[in-house]
Order: sequence, then C-alpha cells, then structure tokens
Amino acid sequence: MLPKKTTTIIKRTLARTAQRITPIDRKDPDEKLGQLFHEVQSHRVFADGKTFVDLVPRKRATRILQEYRLARRDPNFRLDEFVKLHFYEFESPIKKVSFVQADSARQHVTNLWPLLIRRAHKSKGSLIALPHDYVVPGGRFAEQFYWDTYFIMLGLAADGKWKLIDGMMKNYVYMIQRFGFIPTANRTYFLSRSQPPFFAAMVKLLASKPGRRAPSLTYLEYFPSLLAEYKFWMKGQRKLSSIDFMATNRVVAMPDGQVLNRYYDDKATPRPESRREDIETARNSRSANKTKVYLDLRAGAESGWDFSSRWFSDPHDIETIQTTDLVPIDLNCLLYELEMTIAHCYGVLRQAPLKKRFIRLAERRAESIRQHCWNETDGFFYDYNFRTGHQTSHATLAGVFPLYSGIATKKQAKRVAEKLEREFLRDGGLRMTLVDNGQQWDAPNGWAPLQWVAVCGLKRYGLDELAEEIRKRWLASTERVFADQGKMIEKYDVDSESRIGGGGEYPLQDGFGWTNGVYAALYDRFDERCPK
Repeated sequence: MLPKKTTTIIKRTLARTAQRITPIDRKDPDEKLGQLFHEVQSHRVFADGKTFVDLVPRKRATRILQEYRLARRDPNFRLDEFVKLHFYEFESPIKKVSFVQADSARQHVTNLWPLLIRRAHKSKGSLIALPHDYVVPGGRFAEQFYWDTYFIMLGLAADGKWKLIDGMMKNYVYMIQRFGFIPTANRTYFLSRSQPPFFAAMVKLLASKPGRRAPSLTYLEYFPSLLAEYKFWMKGQRKLSSIDFMATNRVVAMPDGQVLNRYYDDKATPRPESRREDIETARNSRSANKTKVYLDLRAGAESGWDFSSRWFSDPHDIETIQTTDLVPIDLNCLLYELEMTIAHCYGVLRQAPLKKRFIRLAERRAESIRQHCWNETDGFFYDYNFRTGHQTSHATLAGVFPLYSGIATKKQAKRVAEKLEREFLRDGGLRMTLVDNGQQWDAPNGWAPLQWVAVCGLKRYGLDELAEEIRKRWLASTERVFADQGKMIEKYDVDSESRIGGGGEYPLQDGFGWTNGVYAALYDRFDERCPK
C-alpha cells in the first residue's frame, strides 16, 4: 500500500493534464460490433484476427450493425464484401524518406528507424492517438508496444536519437495519465492488460544520456508516473489481508507473508485479436472453468511470452495453460527494480523515511524471490506456482532475470551461468526454453530481448566470457539472416542453419523493432552500459 503522501503526489500530477485529455470510446471491437465481429472472426475473413480489430469503421458501429442485419437477409450476401465496404485500413502517416539498402546489418538498422516511425495524433478505430511520434516493431505490429519499446530505445540511444526516445517516454506519461497504467500498446482492446514493466529501465536509460547535466531531474520528471505504475501493479494488496484471498488482480500472498506479483488481465473473455484461437483452446481444454482459460490466455499475453511451455502444466499442451497460478521471476525482478528506482527518487527529494521504506520493500521482494524461485538442486531460478506451493518444472530463459536485476547471490549467478552454457546456449545464441513444442516462445527460438537480459545479467556478476560468447553468437545469427534475406526478423531459430524462427499464432514478422535495437546496442558495445 502506498503512503498517503505518495498517493497525493500522484493525484496532483495526474490532475494537471486531466482537462487536456479528450474522451475516447474504450469499448473493444467485439463489444461494439457484437454478432458481426463474431461472424468475421469465426469465418476467417482475414487469416490474422488482428487485421479486423485494427480496421477503421467508416460509420458508427450502431449504423454498421443495422445495415449488417438487413444485408445478411439477402441470399447473395457476402461477408467479405460487406467488411470491405464498411471498414478501411488506417496507416498512420510516415515521414517521407529515401531508403537506401545498406551493405551491413548495422547500417541497415540505422536506415530503418525512419521507416518504423509513426504518428497518430487522432484516434482511428481501435488505435489510440498519442501526442508524440513513436517507433513500431513492424509487420502486423503498428503500435507503440510496452516492453518492445525499451529494447527499441537501446538501439535509438546507440544511434543518438534521444529526441525520439524522449517523445516515446512522454507518450507513456500520457497513457499513465489517461488510463492509470501503461497498456500493452495504444489500442482499445489492450486497455485491460499491460506487459513486463520496463518503464523504470526506460527512465534510467534516459537519465544516462551522455552530457546530461542533471540526471536527477529526469528521475523527478518521471517520478509521479513511476508511482502510478507501481500503484497499478500493487492494486488489491489490501484484500490479501483477508484469509479468503490468496491472490487478487496482479498481487499474490506468499507463504512467508511477502506480497509478490503475477500477470493478469481485467477481462475473462477471448482476446479480440485472437478470438477464434482462444475459443478453440478453451473448447478443447479439459478444464471445466472456461472463464479461467480465457483469463490465463490473456495473462500469458500480458507476459509478452505468448505463448510458451512456461505457462502450461503439460509443456506440450496450451490447453493446460495456468498463467494466473504462477509467480513469474521476470515480473518480480522488474518490480524490484521499480521499487529501487522509486527509492532513488525519494532520495533525490531528501525523503529519507520513504526512501528506506521502498528499499525495504525491494529487499523483502528479493529475499522472497530467492526463497521461492531458487532451486538449489538444479542451480537455477524457476517460476513459482502458488496454488500447489511448488516451483514449476520447466526451466526457461526467464531464470536469468535475478542476475539482470542484481537479486541473485554470486554463487547462484555462477550456477545459472553453468546451466545456461550447458543447456541453453546453441550455435545461434540462447534458446528460450528446453522444450520444442511449436510455440514461438519455446525452443528452438531465440528472441533479442532475452539475449540482452542474459548478457547484462552475466556481466553484472563478472561472468564476461560467457556474456561475450552469447553476444557474438547472437550478432552472427542476425547478420546471417540479413546476408541471406536483407532484413531483420522478429525471432531466430538458434539451432537451424537458416536461423529463421517459427511457431506461434501468426506468420514470422520482419522489421523488427527490438531485434534492431538489441543488435545495434550489442554491436556498438552498448552493453558496457547495462543496468547496474
């Protein structure tokens, strides 16, 4: 629970911009379009369910529904033609740039930034307008995604594009002021879930800008937003004092009395962007509680790892998904960093009692993570199932987060490194898990953000040799695909000769924001500025 003084700071800051914020229709496309939405998604009018939820209606939803009910009476009615007539694809304006194909992957990344910049100063359909330009991942992802943005910013920083970073940070302040938290991305159908909370890391990155005279002012500028972010993740903490609540919202009462966190979603329905996939998963699930299946799928999406054996009781079966029963290592390590960053801000303000309070909160969280997530036999960190009172049995690359955040002991870090080298490291970099089941966040895929987290985590504990080996292998994978296909992609197969990743609910995407960012940062030895 936040101190009363802290809550007052949040309210005052958010109130300053309340009058400048124009209302938007926060309803999901499925809520507004009802039966039409169901028909379009279930009949696969579009191969990718995200396509329809991103289209812009040419008229009000009520008018479109009226016309739909009349039109479908016609024996010659064609659903696809009706959709084309009543919806259009909105492409936010892109700055006119001349793209020059580069000879090197590094130069290619620099050349790509202007093509990935979007501006959306007016809301269109499900797209939420933002006040500043932003960089999108690419492909089907045409929004400012939460955790993607941090890794994109690493590359922007390596290329000296601090003004763009500053604008994207202000977009997040705007979203916090408007919605009380940072959603997955600026779409109305993402307003019930967030993503791994890297906002504190973004503030630290911005404060590290070379030549910045007063980094402490950066922390103070974003301090109210950091507090609001923390309040969002800790919502419901008071309810945990009741014996009837083991978990509520995103908070979990641990056996030691500590409060840790989980991924969650405020809705328990199929995701609008993946409606047919979610309905099929729930239908085939052996669980009698279909509502919980939807909630677990949504929570898995909030984790960013959508999807992975990490969230399944049977590692080969998504129908056994149990995300909301788990205390994830990565989430709690990131919230440890958030608590420490808030403590630092209170230190800048010379509020010693509040600084000490948040340091204590962070230290207790770290101790609870070590107590419940560390496996002494295996020498690795695992997610914790608070329903069963046991760790999960699936080792995943999320186990490096305690090194990244500085929570692990030196002995633990050394043992984690040994397991990484022995079981996770492949020719092309680190694989996400040890399970190959067709899910995109499982083996044999490797993803850029976790390569960065691993490299930084290892370097933090002086395990430089392995960190350098991972760095070299990941750069080589990225460069191999660029040499063969002239592009950067979303994920890489760290086992195959081609290095082309696969699996998941949609085709492989290229662009690609966080791949570009991590590649540039690692190539430029920006890892020397890893969080410490």
